[in-house]
Amino acid sequence: MLQPADEESKSVWGFRDTAFHIHDGGVVKLSGNRYDLAGQELPELLGWVQDTIHSDVGADNLNPSNYPPPIPEPRINDVFVEEIGNFLNDDQISDDAEARLRHGHGQTQEEMYRIKYGRLERIPDLIVYPTKDEDVAGLVRAARNHDVCLIPFGGGTNVSDALRCPEQEERMIVSVDMSQMNRVLWIDPENRMACVQAGAVGRNIAEQLAEHGFTMGHEPDSIEFSTLGGWIATHASGMKKNRYGNIEDLVLDATVVTARGTLERPAVAPRESIGVGDARRWIFGSEGSFGIVTRAIIKIFPLPEVQQYGSIVFPDLEQGVAFLYELTQTATPPASVRLVDNLQFQLSQMLKPRSTGLKKRKSALEKWFVVRVKGFDPKRMTACTLVFEGTREQVAAEQRSVYQIAKRYGGMKGGAENGKRGYQLTFGIAYLRDWILNHFLLAESFETSVAWSEALSLCKNVKRRLREEHRKRNLPGKPFATCRITQVYPTGVCVYFYFAYYFKGVENPSAVYSELEHAARDEVLKSGGSLSHHHGIGKIRRDFLPRVLSPGMLAWTRDIKKAVDPANVFGAGNQNFRSGKGDDA
Repeated sequence: MLQPADEESKSVWGFRDTAFHIHDGGVVKLSGNRYDLAGQELPELLGWVQDTIHSDVGADNLNPSNYPPPIPEPRINDVFVEEIGNFLNDDQISDDAEARLRHGHGQTQEEMYRIKYGRLERIPDLIVYPTKDEDVAGLVRAARNHDVCLIPFGGGTNVSDALRCPEQEERMIVSVDMSQMNRVLWIDPENRMACVQAGAVGRNIAEQLAEHGFTMGHEPDSIEFSTLGGWIATHASGMKKNRYGNIEDLVLDATVVTARGTLERPAVAPRESIGVGDARRWIFGSEGSFGIVTRAIIKIFPLPEVQQYGSIVFPDLEQGVAFLYELTQTATPPASVRLVDNLQFQLSQMLKPRSTGLKKRKSALEKWFVVRVKGFDPKRMTACTLVFEGTREQVAAEQRSVYQIAKRYGGMKGGAENGKRGYQLTFGIAYLRDWILNHFLLAESFETSVAWSEALSLCKNVKRRLREEHRKRNLPGKPFATCRITQVYPTGVCVYFYFAYYFKGVENPSAVYSELEHAARDEVLKSGGSLSHHHGIGKIRRDFLPRVLSPGMLAWTRDIKKAVDPANVFGAGNQNFRSGKGDDA
């Protein structure tokens, strides 16, 4: 059955027409036609998964999904529904059960496991779709007047439990879906600014700006599905932050509807010092706890004259990290630089399509040269993928400095094609996670930022801890623990971990995974890493907050919540703000 263009799945990550499948002979293919990898045969992937994690992974060893799970009946506040019916149309209000379910979760392994093999005990009771700022303001007034809980919904891509509804919440919960507020409202080409509604999805922002010759330059891994409002609420970072900046560098102003009124200003300046009245500082990273972002004024940049991919192969992770350090200290890093460890490098090789003829011979010759001539160990070598953007002169200068520095650390060019394929892995890895869940493999990602001096030891310590925790529980197979460095700064790096394990026969496997992830986060903090770099806190990390915030800071944040939202209208219960009316202790 044909699906409408860009229709997203409700039960797994991404587009409905895109998924990995095992075909005859153990060959894996990605369905659809959205990605370069789609339709290509991956003959080595399944065998590699069997060797790396568990030999029983296969087409005949299925863990069939029970989606959709039992869906709780809605709790309706009749006077609230009556009031919003005065300014919303019928098609802006929905109580559809499956849609309510989708609005009650993000993309953590626990949430995805629950909707396939368990249930969510509490989900939104109603979904509303505002189309303008006045709709949002009316919704907030009605919620405040009639004791209703609101939870903003952007793209539903978070991996922090931020959308999970508090089970003890007795009020009616309303999901405010911002997808109809999705336009670029205006572009100011002279002053390089644009005003964009908060529900606009990243890929659509990019397309609309490109039609006028501009880009925002913010490209998180979830750009296909995440929204501007979500980026602000989670304090997001993108893969090209070296050139364009993180979200806090790109947002000049934001309009936010709160329980105390709308936060907005009549004009925007390049920079201001206006005391604590600067709403941006309170809204970045607030995760829906203070209000709903409805629009933002952002910086825009002319589309780059040139975009080129590149890649470098290093003998080991240590040499690759040393290269990144010198790059940040002595040169201008390209728009994006990503260094994967050996296990993730191996995975990228398994995602190479089947090659024949001249292409196959060329690949074999390249492998022979790297291993036999250069002496690289296939079980230690790592790879760095690059994206260069700018004028021809800028790109040429960056390429010269990058490859000159790489040479000093034993790096050799891997080519533009391998670089581009490395970034395709960015979009494919979430589809991989949902595919392997069908075959008794649980997987998830988590990230941190850490100073240069602690980066390598943190990577080693977290992987070691995960192996130890896996062994202590006598879990089947071998643990899959891998990392990559995704963003670089003069002071340190962002490290992104992926962890998976085989769970057939394990009691409460999702809960066991959460224990393992909790242990890994404990090790991250012990090794000098941050609680989060860009995923945020949500509910999944809030118990760690006393380890990174002083008692005074914790009290400060609770007091802010009480001041701006005394009735806890925005009651998702994220961070330090517990759920339930008036209960944020």
